Amino acid sequence: MHIVNKKSCINAVQAALLGFAGMIALQAQAADELKVCAGKDELPYSNDKQQGFENEIAKVIGKAMNRKVSFVWWSDARYAVRDFLDKKQCDVLLGLDKGDPRVLTTKTYYKSGYVFVTRKDREIDIHSWDHPYLKERNFRLGFLPDSPAKNMMLEIGRFDDMFDYLTELTDFKSTRNRYIKIDERKLVDDVVAMRLHAAALWAPSVAKYVAESTTPLNMVLIEDNAQRANGSKIPMQYETVMGVRLGDEALKAELDKAITSSQKEINAVLEKEHIPLLPI
Repeated sequence: MHIVNKKSCINAVQAALLGFAGMIALQAQAADELKVCAGKDELPYSNDKQQGFENEIAKVIGKAMNRKVSFVWWSDARYAVRDFLDKKQCDVLLGLDKGDPRVLTTKTYYKSGYVFVTRKDREIDIHSWDHPYLKERNFRLGFLPDSPAKNMMLEIGRFDDMFDYLTELTDFKSTRNRYIKIDERKLVDDVVAMRLHAAALWAPSVAKYVAESTTPLNMVLIEDNAQRANGSKIPMQYETVMGVRLGDEALKAELDKAITSSQKEINAVLEKEHIPLLPI
């Protein structure tokens, strides 16, 4: 006759209950944490000292969601989605363009545009790509590779005139299949030093440096009317969103709610950074 060891059964039940409780605790801890994919050395957006404006916005969002924010640092922007978000090392990535097909995107949390940066004392008044100055071969305009400004320089026939400067920016390395970090402060510094007449840059990446410059600078939003020769638009203004893994509708909805409830605090962070904001 089989005799059941009641003590062993009780111990087994207790162990199972403890294991279940531990699993629930871990799930609760995960639900209370928001893991943010962020650049390790990507100021003014983010760094591992949490000094960037995106670090601040992430904390605002975490507070609105009643979640503790932790950062998971990436060092190569090309792999932030594939190797960090998709592999569940983190939950959300800030600073993406609206419509990014790699992720499920939230509602827009700010909109800004590309700007022309010039020295005030040079009185260079340019607002659009139609300005005659930009057609002159001796007018030196700085820009980044793989940017809308580069596309427009190609369209107006000025790319070759600035090719040497562009290769200097990239340390004479091709950007093809390679991530080369370029500090936009260099272009601002070159405007100050009059190596450039102007620079065409994404406003959030340089607004802080323009505001902090001891040499007075102008930063003017570029009119959003740029076109290719075939009539297709080259946008100069973009909406910025957050991205979560494809299919994670629950987190997207939670983030959308947090963005709505904390939009004023988000705007305050951006305005402190001197970023020009456009209506969403």
